[in-house]
Amino acid sequence: MELVLDNKVLEFVSDFKKPETISKVRKQALDALTGMDFPTTRVEEWKYTRVAKYVKRKYKQTQASTNIEEYAIADLNAHQLVFVNGYYDESLSTILDDDAVSVQKIDELDEEYYSDLVDGTEENVFSLINKAYQTGGVFIQIKKNKKANHPIHMIHVLEGEEVIANARHFVLAENGSKSEVIATFHSKNSANSFTNVVLEGHVESNASLTINKLQTEAKDVLHISNELFVQDESSNFLINTITTGAQLTRNGLDVIVEGENCHTEMNGAYLGTENQHMDNHTLIDQLYSNCTSSESYKGVMDGKSVGVFNGKVIVRQDAQKIAAYQSNKNILLSKTASVNSKPELEIYADDVRCSHGSTIGELDQEAIYYLRSRGISAASAKQLLVAGFIGDILDKVENEALRADIDELFLNDFGWKF
Repeated sequence: MELVLDNKVLEFVSDFKKPETISKVRKQALDALTGMDFPTTRVEEWKYTRVAKYVKRKYKQTQASTNIEEYAIADLNAHQLVFVNGYYDESLSTILDDDAVSVQKIDELDEEYYSDLVDGTEENVFSLINKAYQTGGVFIQIKKNKKANHPIHMIHVLEGEEVIANARHFVLAENGSKSEVIATFHSKNSANSFTNVVLEGHVESNASLTINKLQTEAKDVLHISNELFVQDESSNFLINTITTGAQLTRNGLDVIVEGENCHTEMNGAYLGTENQHMDNHTLIDQLYSNCTSSESYKGVMDGKSVGVFNGKVIVRQDAQKIAAYQSNKNILLSKTASVNSKPELEIYADDVRCSHGSTIGELDQEAIYYLRSRGISAASAKQLLVAGFIGDILDKVENEALRADIDELFLNDFGWKF
């Protein structure tokens, strides 16, 4: 990150509320911000994503209420944790009877444990702004050798114009536990607002954690998320990210694999229209042997939308017998849509099986012609081909209630049936 020249970052946060108590994590973040600047396209990781016009705006931290029924998922039967403008609203939240799950405010997270866990990892300026000025979040703990009886649904809502939501969360999946976290993002009357969220976690040995993320904010919102997960030996971590909303979305997802016999899986579907910009940056850092990973992201871009994918897998020298698969495939539905794709492998070990690939193209015109010759309209033919293209990503969402909600979203927003 470039060194600060004129304190643009400090000007950006100048109106944010100062925390009453300064924890160790807050202090480290505050100190780091004094020496940082916002990224430009000269920074390699932000080469295709410009944030300059967004960080020139002034945002406010404002508490608000919302009608949570608009965002609940039918038949989900989940713990429901509600965050409005980055503030944890306990009055709207519901914790079900579940001896496997403990939910506390993020301030209850053990800072010594946390600092040891993330020691040596790098953060960008938006993650540090979140940690320095976070207004609420939760520490979710899944108890040792227990399976959560219910999914944990974190509902994030932007309510009001020119608002910034700095919610910070941490998920601890203890040894042998199994759980599912669902994170959904929504907005209402929120022109020029900013979701700046951090989601981190620790998947301990023999634990299994699934995260399903659905980003559906309006097309006048900036969304930047930073996610970091650490896996211990024999653990399983799966994350599915579905993105249809926001004017600009930047998802940064890092997974550090710190044990043998781990499996890591990342899946993503992003669908852009009009002038939307959708950027997915991922990293899997393999430090130990005998691990597998699978990464599959698919984009469908229409209008003048822009997609970005930059996925990196690092296999360290001592991490032998690694099997890693990485794929990014994209379809352009218009001549003015575009995608910048950069899958990467960085391998220092000898005994590995790794592959990566990227494709960008249009719908198969012969397939469209074939379907139309069977009496199917042009629009329906296009819908069938798109459904077939991203359907395997959506099938990774095994929660039936959530999948039904996603199907309804696609039908209402795009007219597509799955």
